[in-house]
Amino acid sequence: MVRLRDVAERAGVSVSTVSNVVNGRTQTVNADILRRVQDAIADLGYQPNRAARFLKTGHTPLIGLLVPSVATPTWGLLAREVEIAAQSQFGYRILVGNTDRDPEKEMSFLLDLWSHGIRGVIIVSPLLQQSHFRDSIKRGLVAVCHDQRPLPGSPLNADYVSIDHIRAITLAVNHLIGRGHRRLAFATASGKSVSRSDKIEGFLAATKAAGLAEASEIIEGKATTNYGDDEMLQLGRIIAEQIVEKKERPTGVVALNDMLATGLILGFQNFGLRVPDDISVVGMDDLPIAAFIPPGITSVRPPMSEMARKMVARIVHRLSHPEEKVDKYIFAPELVVRGSVADLASSGQSA
Repeated sequence: MVRLRDVAERAGVSVSTVSNVVNGRTQTVNADILRRVQDAIADLGYQPNRAARFLKTGHTPLIGLLVPSVATPTWGLLAREVEIAAQSQFGYRILVGNTDRDPEKEMSFLLDLWSHGIRGVIIVSPLLQQSHFRDSIKRGLVAVCHDQRPLPGSPLNADYVSIDHIRAITLAVNHLIGRGHRRLAFATASGKSVSRSDKIEGFLAATKAAGLAEASEIIEGKATTNYGDDEMLQLGRIIAEQIVEKKERPTGVVALNDMLATGLILGFQNFGLRVPDDISVVGMDDLPIAAFIPPGITSVRPPMSEMARKMVARIVHRLSHPEEKVDKYIFAPELVVRGSVADLASSGQSA
């Protein structure tokens, strides 16, 4: 049986250093030393005793991740980035739960995490003020929130990590305005989360600042589920039909996300409208598919890798420092320009 001491001798380091690496405490470990220890672990086939570690520390090197559905590309991408960050930085693994934003599923998953010795969780949910979150965090679960801010004065002791949604929508709106568009719409799905509400707020503020409030509108597609996470393509098609039927349709549409933008583009095509010749579309999230949907979707990119690293780092740090105060971390987005927006300004067609 391979022991910590065997790994330490192979790597030429102390047993405590190997222990730090195995237990995910790699913040202060030199990169060269970390690589030597990892190589020694692989060469010797060392397997840490998870059960013994749980008995000793009360938690296992796993982080829970609650997302609405990994079938939604945005949440699938987030899960992948969180897994990469957790494994490469701290030697942690990820346990993903698909909750459909359902409180009973969330509560069940939180109980499962606790029973398996998992003490850190990243939460994507608009329901954070509900008792099952408060009770779990009060018991000692360390949480990072992604799509819901703890309310001011809330007993919910959790960090908040997110993109600046208002800035993201402002980038999209200003890009359309800069290209000569004067009739704008924001296409979204029913079911309000913090990110969706922030985007609506940002859209209304940006169009008002440009003097286009009267010529701009919010168009909502009614989802069959509360939030429609897995329905974005179909909702895009439905909203496209609503837009086509308008007497005065917008020349530029900002979509809630890239999947909704894709549905819009496909829907417009079904009605004989070409993007961007007849109508322009901007997406959100810059999913890989955005570059391949003709003519290429202009989209707003969140720094997903950076956000994932921050989420994981906060979980691991606060597991070791439970007295640490929670904080808010907001990341700046960037606009990725492709071919889905027509330049009406240079063509003299501003409308």
